Amino acid sequence: MATFMDVRHHMDAITAEQPRSAHAADLANEGREGVRVERAWAGPDSGDVFCLSQAPSADAVQRVHERAGHAADEIHPVPYSA
Repeated sequence: MATFMDVRHHMDAITAEQPRSAHAADLANEGREGVRVERAWAGPDSGDVFCLSQAPSADAVQRVHERAGHAADEIHPVPYSA
């Protein structure tokens, strides 16, 4: 499995509850694609939302988010971490 960071932009005025409910929707859909959505972060001032996932492919990550109703604007592989 590879690690991916995905980003959504322009989520202006996001509330603290919105990333929690979006993450719950991802978790409900992740098993169908062999994805493990690990964590999500939101920046209410920037309007950016980030998710970290373990997945077989970026396409699998996108399908999970699409089924949950919030497709990613960008998905980046993360080959190294510390």
